[in-house]
Amino acid sequence: MTTATATPHWRQAVLTPTLLKQCWGFMIGSALFALGSAPGFGTWAGASASNVCYFVGAWFFTTAALIQLLRSGAATTKVDYGSGVMVRAEWLAAATQFVGTLLFNVSTTAALDAHSIPAEKHLVWSPDAGGSIAFLISGVFVIVAYTHTSRFWKPTDRDWWSAQINLIGCIAFGVSAVGAYITTAGVGVDATLANTGTFIGALCFLVASLIVLPSRNQTPA
Repeated sequence: MTTATATPHWRQAVLTPTLLKQCWGFMIGSALFALGSAPGFGTWAGASASNVCYFVGAWFFTTAALIQLLRSGAATTKVDYGSGVMVRAEWLAAATQFVGTLLFNVSTTAALDAHSIPAEKHLVWSPDAGGSIAFLISGVFVIVAYTHTSRFWKPTDRDWWSAQINLIGCIAFGVSAVGAYITTAGVGVDATLANTGTFIGALCFLVASLIVLPSRNQTPA
């Protein structure tokens, strides 16, 4: 007679996707992006240090986004109209955000070793802009998903605040991508705009996750 082997507690604790892990992943990634774009940090520590912060932070973003995607549930749900099946906004928000983080992985990795203008445009800025667009789409879907279960205006709910602040962060990242566009002279359109957008966006993502971070006496969802 064969006895089923139970999954070790440590493995279950590590591999189970929870809101707590998701929040901490976004918070750490956001903190690193905020550090890399903080006023004066690049001048003091050098561009390479900022790029390393973005590179490591992007992987925390990707890990957190994957957890969010796994937690988002089924991609579709049955409805009483149209084809009878609808793609869920919550899943779309998580999926587009995950794609965005992968694009940021590409751009932040390339930034460590891109030394020519064409490389900076195609390997760094292009996926960075694509990631920002994906984040913006995701932020809109977050709002749509929230309004499916609650009112559009509900400032007494921390999930409402998290969704709004997240969207502001997505817009700030989009503004950052515009400022970071590489011209033929090999410089960004507006370095101050790029850094400020990244810094504000990162802080927004950090706060958006901190708001919904489960407390110690809560069971991680």
